[in-house]
Amino acid sequence: MNKDFDFSIKSIRFDEDYQPAENTRITTNFANLARGANRQQNLRNTLQMIDNRFNALAHWDNPKGERYSVALEIISVAMTIDAGSRDDSLPLIELLKTQIIDRKTGTRIPGMLGNNFSSYVRDYDFSVRLLEHNQNQPAFSTPEHFGELHGKLFKRFVNSATYHAHFAKPPVICLSVSSSKTYRRTANQHPVLGFEYQQDAYSLTDEYFEKMGLKVRYFMPPNSVAPLAFYFSGDLLGDYTDLELISTISTMDTFQKIYRPEIYNANSAAGKCYQPSLQHQDYSLTRIVYDREERSRLAIEQGKFAEEHFIKPYHSILEQWSAQYAA
Repeated sequence: MNKDFDFSIKSIRFDEDYQPAENTRITTNFANLARGANRQQNLRNTLQMIDNRFNALAHWDNPKGERYSVALEIISVAMTIDAGSRDDSLPLIELLKTQIIDRKTGTRIPGMLGNNFSSYVRDYDFSVRLLEHNQNQPAFSTPEHFGELHGKLFKRFVNSATYHAHFAKPPVICLSVSSSKTYRRTANQHPVLGFEYQQDAYSLTDEYFEKMGLKVRYFMPPNSVAPLAFYFSGDLLGDYTDLELISTISTMDTFQKIYRPEIYNANSAAGKCYQPSLQHQDYSLTRIVYDREERSRLAIEQGKFAEEHFIKPYHSILEQWSAQYAA
């Protein structure tokens, strides 16, 4: 029985008029920002923070610090199993695509695809499967083959004709560093990415993304207070322009200040030896309302959705496909 997957892509603009659709997940983080009586101001403030950060980093030929603006799209990827015999289209992952608007020249420049990363199967792995596995374990461990199916699905999508028809370069995903690890600053300094940090061992997230075919490097950009984790394939420093790199830094540095202010909006910067902590008290809050408890709750709900609508009904198909998969 030879099964394969087809992919489809939809996009929605993330701007001050953005409203999450009721019949789709959208990315929890974005939906969380677009809520309440002040939702439009919430979004406007977020977008202004991104633009300000971009112009601060792209400061050449930009004396007033207002040359550039960043346009954002939420890219939603759905998957159909054995196209032609099934109509079910299953939500798979979501990425964020940036586009750079150059007000001086009136041009639009492609930015980075990736940035934020959201996945139903990842929610299932971390918020359902991993928790259930460790309920009665004396010490923390991961289930057998943890992350392998998700990694193969991601690589299948990135290698698909659908991906290459829409995007010219591989994605770069930018996330928070792990609070369980210690990072040490190196002498390597990039003009845009800043000082590189290294750690002695991979975090669980690093290992999970490695199964997706992605390597990781950690950099603390100029005027940031903590390093960011950049997950990529290929050459992070050679494959992307400075403006592309700035597009992901400005976007994800802003979101992390909102999501994890204890780390990314701390009042003092990371030193040569740095361990992030969500228990840190010396930090500032942005004016943007974000419900972190709801984010955690929705991750569990969405993980259970993936289990009910994807993992269980297609278990035998997924197992066979995963066993036969070759990147």
